[in-house]
Amino acid sequence: MVKKIQKNGSDKKATAQTFNSPLSGAIKDSAQQIWLAGLGAFSKAQEEGGKAFESLVKEGLSIQRKTQAVAEERISEATNKVSSMATDISSKASGQWDKLESIFEERVAKALNKLGVPSARDVDALIKRIDALNQHVQQLAGKAPARSAARKAAPAKKAAVAKPAAKKVAAKPAARKTTRKAATA
Repeated sequence: MVKKIQKNGSDKKATAQTFNSPLSGAIKDSAQQIWLAGLGAFSKAQEEGGKAFESLVKEGLSIQRKTQAVAEERISEATNKVSSMATDISSKASGQWDKLESIFEERVAKALNKLGVPSARDVDALIKRIDALNQHVQQLAGKAPARSAARKAAPAKKAAVAKPAAKKVAAKPAARKTTRKAATA
């Protein structure tokens, strides 16, 4: 167990004498100097701290600018890679769409052909034939305008007169001829 040490009054006197001795004065002076040195260091740190803080801010700013430049460069590279990949993918996709579209068109054309629906080529060929026939008709109409007028008049008479009437018309000129012969004789 711990024993309690009792202090005597003589011990108090001895400690008081030690603090009053020249050694205690030296200790007090030394402690005072340490305290003042600490205050001086603190003051100097405050003065130098402002300067150090400003230099750290400047250094941090330059590092930030460098990292931003590097980051922008990396972003630019990544953007270029992604855009080139997108271009490649879109060209491949458009090629696939073109193939799919042509397959679809071929199948629809086959189905329509089986149903008897004319294709675009058939319609184009008919249009060309119609144009050629129109030109031929115009050429024929342009070469013989007198014939066409005579032909137009003759069919008009034939259309107005029916077949039995045509026989009567033919009979009348014959009757006139006989009357003319009789009159001259």
